[in-house]
Amino acid sequence: MAARGRRIDGTACAEPGPVIVEFGAFALILALMLSVLQTGLAATGRWRRSPLLAGGAEGAAMGAALATALAFGALIFAFAASDFSVANVANNSHTDKPMLYKVAAAWGSHEGSLVLWCLVMTGFGAALTRARGLPFGLKASAIGVQGGLGALFLAFAVFTSNPFARIDPAPFQGMSLNPLLQDPALAIHPPLLYAGYVGFSVTFSLAVAALIEGKAFSGFWPAWGRWVRPWALASWVFLTAGITLGAFWAYYELGWGGWWFWDPVENASFMPWLAGTALLHSAVVTERRGALAGWTVFLALLAFTFSMLGAFLVRSGVLTSVHAFAVDPERGLMLLGILGFTAGSAFALFAWRAPQLKGGGLFAPVSREGALVLNNLFLTVAAVTVLLGTLYPLILEAATGATISVGPPYFALTFTPLMAVAFLILPAGPLLAWKRGDLKGAMQRLALAAALAIACGFVGWLAFEPRKAFAAAGLAVGAWLILGALAEVVERVRLFRAPLAEVGRRARGLPLGAWGMTLAHAGLGLFVLGAVVETGFKVEAAAPLAIGGEVHAGRWVVTLDKVEIVEGPNYLAERGTLTVASTDGRAVPSTVTAERRFFPAGGQTTTEVGLDFRGLDDVYVVMGERRSTPEAAQAWTVRVYYNPWARLIFLGPFVMALGGVLSLFDRRLRLAVGGKRRPLPSPPGGEGGSRSETDEGAVSARSEVGM
Repeated sequence: MAARGRRIDGTACAEPGPVIVEFGAFALILALMLSVLQTGLAATGRWRRSPLLAGGAEGAAMGAALATALAFGALIFAFAASDFSVANVANNSHTDKPMLYKVAAAWGSHEGSLVLWCLVMTGFGAALTRARGLPFGLKASAIGVQGGLGALFLAFAVFTSNPFARIDPAPFQGMSLNPLLQDPALAIHPPLLYAGYVGFSVTFSLAVAALIEGKAFSGFWPAWGRWVRPWALASWVFLTAGITLGAFWAYYELGWGGWWFWDPVENASFMPWLAGTALLHSAVVTERRGALAGWTVFLALLAFTFSMLGAFLVRSGVLTSVHAFAVDPERGLMLLGILGFTAGSAFALFAWRAPQLKGGGLFAPVSREGALVLNNLFLTVAAVTVLLGTLYPLILEAATGATISVGPPYFALTFTPLMAVAFLILPAGPLLAWKRGDLKGAMQRLALAAALAIACGFVGWLAFEPRKAFAAAGLAVGAWLILGALAEVVERVRLFRAPLAEVGRRARGLPLGAWGMTLAHAGLGLFVLGAVVETGFKVEAAAPLAIGGEVHAGRWVVTLDKVEIVEGPNYLAERGTLTVASTDGRAVPSTVTAERRFFPAGGQTTTEVGLDFRGLDDVYVVMGERRSTPEAAQAWTVRVYYNPWARLIFLGPFVMALGGVLSLFDRRLRLAVGGKRRPLPSPPGGEGGSRSETDEGAVSARSEVGM
């Protein structure tokens, strides 16, 4: 099959390209057929109690994942080879683009990112077939549900969003990808984000399967909580890393100096994260005490429902955002139908099975369970708050035609107070015993952490400005989270109360899950510190600068040294070289470059900021347009932001994700996915919550895997 047309440089398209593209289209259709077969075999095998049919469903799941991977590989090849006979390539690529961005363009469009979504979904479905220790009926039902989800999205890709659709005649050149998306972070961000988004499809499938099975045997729900937690934790880790990378991209690429603006598309990824965080904590209670089974199932359904809602918001055309795919409303309506069918069916089944989800261990309000329930309450209300702020403008416009904008002020007044209260409660939870805790004892163990946190807030209030009282309070909250996490470790290893050899033995005996929980909570504290200080104490300045001109921002002075025209691989840039120095002369001066780039292929102009890293702080420089002033014929608008502690905003969530990774490697969590699991001993201290001298096994039993 001959290649169609030639590129603008006169070279022909790769000869095998058309064949591989057609093979990719066939592989995508094959994946759809295998996913349908997976659902049918799993359902029949479950109904007939046939291991043979259930095994066939597992084989179909593996085949669907392989076929989707082949289709995705063919799409990447089409982009790498610049095969402009494929409409998706012609609309989102260009021969002058660096190879990294040609490959990344494969998931930079609606069609390509949908194939990535299907690849992750079928990949998780294949991984689910390898999970051991699940009851036959539960596993078969979960694989069937996962296959059904995959079939729906693959059908959407094949029939309405074909990534391999041809155009004839083929253009000589492509239209290129949005320049804002031509960035290394955006090459990594979508796969991580989708692994988190779509990973919650497994918890959704396990929840639906559990509702189908009902309370099949004594101890079913504690076991189900143990089975669902590794999948929820893995998805949460991916989503945390993906959101953080996206926030960092927005920070240094969009050029307005911020890292989060409550953009509706940002909210679309944040809502499943909040639901997933609540799910992790709720599953702990279900596993350890058999309680909150109904609530945990509800959260498992909700997390993936939020993921599908995010897909609809991004792809339906109802939102205008640099993050959104501008697609026609008809395809958005089909996505809404998929969301309504899957979520509606699941929640209808949940309502039918609700009477069977009662029971479980009783517990006092002051207990580990009580603290986790409170945690869930605040997280869920916060997610609903974000949902209302995101959807209300859309609903109002659809109903009345009026347009309004819901931005940071709304979320500052609603979301922030909710989370502040949740953060104040969080450190006490791990120090309470199961069933009935000793609040007074827990607070005594946190007394030093509380005193130091208050001192941090007071010092911050004095060091900055008295009118920054709320920021100083936030400083105290961040310190409280970090010190509270450390206090919990100190209590576990009995630091200052036991010989060093005993402390070392206890520290080595703590499971990875305990360290993971500590890192996650401490990382949250680091994030709070960074967000509070950067938001409350940043300094902005802007001025038109000629060569040699200066602009001051806080204790920093930025001098424009020169401006030159440079040529990039697919753009022309006006590059400014600037010197950053401190006004007191104590810091060593450094040089940064900031650019305005023009991309001829798309006719778009972007900014590339200059970032001067100063410890935890950033000096953030943006080059504006050239203009004339009374003082100089040529001047450039230069904006400077001094962002104190901005590093912690991005370091904190990655520490949280690292905590999740450590928890995934916990031996007991692996056993939960694998074969039999030895029951953990009862937590020490009895119902009163007092701590007794215990051995390593008892200390480990006290620990939580994950959050």
